[in-house]
Amino acid sequence: MADIRPDRAIRPGRSTRTVRVGTSAAVLAAVVLAVVLVPPLVQLDEQAVDLARRLQPPSWSHPFGTDDVGRDLLLRCVYGLRVSLMVGVVAALAATLIGTAVGALAGAFGGWTDRVLMRLVDTFSSVPHLLLGIFVVAMFRPGVWPVVVSVALTHWLSTARIVRSEILSLRSRPFIDAAISGGASRWRVAVRHLLPGVVPQAALAAVLMVPHAMWHESALSFLGLGLPAHQASLGNLVQSARGSLLAGDWWPTLFPGLLLIAPTLAIAGLAGAWRERLSPRRRSELAL
Repeated sequence: MADIRPDRAIRPGRSTRTVRVGTSAAVLAAVVLAVVLVPPLVQLDEQAVDLARRLQPPSWSHPFGTDDVGRDLLLRCVYGLRVSLMVGVVAALAATLIGTAVGALAGAFGGWTDRVLMRLVDTFSSVPHLLLGIFVVAMFRPGVWPVVVSVALTHWLSTARIVRSEILSLRSRPFIDAAISGGASRWRVAVRHLLPGVVPQAALAAVLMVPHAMWHESALSFLGLGLPAHQASLGNLVQSARGSLLAGDWWPTLFPGLLLIAPTLAIAGLAGAWRERLSPRRRSELAL
């Protein structure tokens, strides 16, 4: 008799999903390799100005063309991508730590602690992220760390809600009741039993937050409130290319935009597969 268990049956769309995940992984690997390998291998100054070659279209010598002062756009994009990725990763980790701490305290202790922290989350959520980010960076001089602080302080809210929801679900499990009956304190239950259970969801939230943080940094830099104008970042590159685009020179805007979109789609594709494996229905199917 044929085995028709869900893990044995042929699921429609599995090959498409595999191709999507493989493509996303390849794109993300290419982005990381470019950021790591291009600057050491290409012994050129990305700030070198040569007005004789300004606004040259893409060619073999300059695959991405040159900008309005003759700088090689490929190098500028790689350096900008490196800065934007660094800001995105650091800000996402900081925001995840803040959100995990707030959500864990609210879910593990409940009562007035939960009410106060969730009202704090609601208060921050009522203000648009970009507006709150502009308020934070306006208090500092333009630079990398003010942008990181701005993104971290405005992007922890969803993580706090996710972690709180997971902990509330875990609190109803029998092993939590057994630990409390055995005399374990709330702090011990939270640290030893509840927090390990939310690590996968918190890690997924951090991964998904990286492209969001990159876009936030690019928006602030585009508005002139993020990184200094002379420092390469994807937002600064797009901002400085506005005049060239109006003059019909498309490449100074296109390539930084593509490098901003590529890691976003790649991370979204990988995170989607990860989220599917974390879903309760998927875990039950894999257990059959």
